[in-house]
Amino acid sequence: MSRIIPDAVVSAGKLPEKVDVVVIGGGIVGVSTALSLVERGVSVALCEKGLIAGEQSSRNWGWVRQMGRDPAELPLAMESLRLWRGMNERVDGETGLRQTGIAYLCETDADIAVYEEWLKHAAAVGLDSRLVRGDAMNALVPGMGSPFKAVMHTPSDCKAEPFIAVPAMARGAAAKGAHILTNCAVRSIERSAGRVSGVVTEHGEIRCSSVVLAGGAWSRLFAGNIGIDLPILKILGSVARLSPIDGMTDMPVGAGRFSFRRRMDGGFTVAQRNLDIAPITPDSFKLFSDYTPSLIKNWRVLKLRAGSEFLSEMAMPKRWKSDEITPFENIRILDPVPSQNLIDGGIGRLRAAFPAFNDARITRTWGGLMDVTPDAVPVIAPVGAIPGFHLAVGFSGHGFGIGPGAGALMADLVTGSKPCVDPAPFRLERFKRLQRTAA
Repeated sequence: MSRIIPDAVVSAGKLPEKVDVVVIGGGIVGVSTALSLVERGVSVALCEKGLIAGEQSSRNWGWVRQMGRDPAELPLAMESLRLWRGMNERVDGETGLRQTGIAYLCETDADIAVYEEWLKHAAAVGLDSRLVRGDAMNALVPGMGSPFKAVMHTPSDCKAEPFIAVPAMARGAAAKGAHILTNCAVRSIERSAGRVSGVVTEHGEIRCSSVVLAGGAWSRLFAGNIGIDLPILKILGSVARLSPIDGMTDMPVGAGRFSFRRRMDGGFTVAQRNLDIAPITPDSFKLFSDYTPSLIKNWRVLKLRAGSEFLSEMAMPKRWKSDEITPFENIRILDPVPSQNLIDGGIGRLRAAFPAFNDARITRTWGGLMDVTPDAVPVIAPVGAIPGFHLAVGFSGHGFGIGPGAGALMADLVTGSKPCVDPAPFRLERFKRLQRTAA
């Protein structure tokens, strides 16, 4: 069974005639942006074509980590975790946020060398990550049946429950005055004198002075219709839930080819770590040169797959008018079929390393599509060519953990406030494709 149903969020129903900001997309980044804006007294409408957290925001692993982040993302991850810690009180709801720490298991000396290099970045910002060896390692992560050389551990890292967290945050934003609109696809943006002046939804127009696109895997398609050539491809993650067992740590654990996290219901969310599927689509060829350096560097962790995605995306309209039905209305929720081979491989390696999982059974599997940039760092930035239009896209599988910080940063940029972190690493213009377009 692959369909994930997040907690329900009641739609506001009636469209407001006018707001300050329209947020497109009801995943964690869009919801966090709306929450941050409405708390500053900014009127905001969030438009989601399907359900709140209906796609990757309810399908991810549920890790809220700073450990192992790209140095460009690390300050944002730390700010995000600070916001996560107060989220239950902030939205008066349960997100499942618990500080448990997170552990990475080192199987080889090469693993240790990589983590020792990353620890230099952690030390520079005062993060509590460390390498643990010997008896302390076994006490920290009990139940290991395979020998590991070391554990990288970050005690301050956390976990949360994706399928309840984002809906709780959306309900919190609504309680503060945000218009949360589900089953409400945005078809296009309206401009006056070149500047954003509103959006056209399937149910009518909303006037506004700013728009934030936080469309996840749909972002490239939407942006392309208004002339922005975003370098984003979709990557398929495959995940399983295992039944509860005793004796396992409460903190998320990752190794070279498996990961697990104990859930609030007692079961475990499990996946094959460091291996995802890259479906071959027409965009794979269009963006080949953009992604070549990443493919060379990460060829071991990406599995190319030629399948039905190529024909379905080739047939999907790339341009439409505001009075036409869009792909967002034809496909309300992306619900991709997971790779059973990847799931079985991850569970097999997990059971070899932690024999207690031999007694756990698979109770559900699912897939999720991640929007990935060439450098795996998101875009959180205004679009200079369209004043009033902003992007919060390309989170590359990291969106759940850094979502609250990303929403706060986007709210800073929209309102002209002092940014909570340096926005330079997330600028749109860093990509050569955009530089060529501008030239």
